[in-house]
Amino acid sequence: MALTRDFKQTVVDRVERDPQFAQALLDEAATLFLNNDTETARLILRDLVNATIGFEELASQTDKPSKSLHRMLSPKGNPSMDNLAAIFGAVRVRLNVGIEAHSIQLAT
Repeated sequence: MALTRDFKQTVVDRVERDPQFAQALLDEAATLFLNNDTETARLILRDLVNATIGFEELASQTDKPSKSLHRMLSPKGNPSMDNLAAIFGAVRVRLNVGIEAHSIQLAT
């Protein structure tokens, strides 16, 4: 039998030991949002929340119910810009980093 490891736990472990990885995930989520790949961005942001601040603490900091935050960051979630800003802000503060988003060049 092959050894497997839960992906979410792998992300948590890597974020805990590698701050640059956490920063890269945050930057990638911002970049994906700005380039209209919102579903992938929400999933990356959800994994980052789980690995850093946690949904209960995020709920406390954003004054939003934890269940609502889970729904916002689900594959079919639809968070408002205000909620996204609050989520990014809370994670950014927890990581003590800025956000660097990049545009993607489209082929013409």
